[in-house]
Amino acid sequence: MRKLSLLLIVLLLGACATEPWVRPYEREALADPLMSFSQDPIADNVRTHVLEVREGARGAGESHGGGCGCN
Repeated sequence: MRKLSLLLIVLLLGACATEPWVRPYEREALADPLMSFSQDPIADNVRTHVLEVREGARGAGESHGGGCGCN
């Protein structure tokens, strides 16, 4: 039991790293649309647009609309 506890502590402390996981030159590849989790990016864009228009009065997205929900 003591060895298992020691191994667990070593593994948990090994997870603490001082360097970032993603280096600055790797961020461009991760920002690629192919790296998204979405199954249907076109539907997500439409859904985002509708939510932005509906919540335009509150400033939910980048663009602001009238808040009526009509496209």
